[in-house]
Amino acid sequence: MSRFDKAKERLRSVPKDYTYTEAKALLKQLGFEESNKGKTSGSRVKFFRISDKKIILLHKPHPSDVMSPKSIKSLAEVLEEELL
Repeated sequence: MSRFDKAKERLRSVPKDYTYTEAKALLKQLGFEESNKGKTSGSRVKFFRISDKKIILLHKPHPSDVMSPKSIKSLAEVLEEELL
């Protein structure tokens, strides 16, 4: 099993310790580029894939890198339905 497959499986299991760094790396492997939405965006981050113009919005957690369970589940569902 490749690192990419392991990363997908980890997200599918909706772990409580899933980090924003892991999500960013997985999305990058799927062809997405990170873009904060401007100076007023706060912790909202947009991931955009040029090939199909798909957009995924995430909340960048702070002060730690661990994402909220709701955000993890939402990301897993979006990727499961649309991309994986």
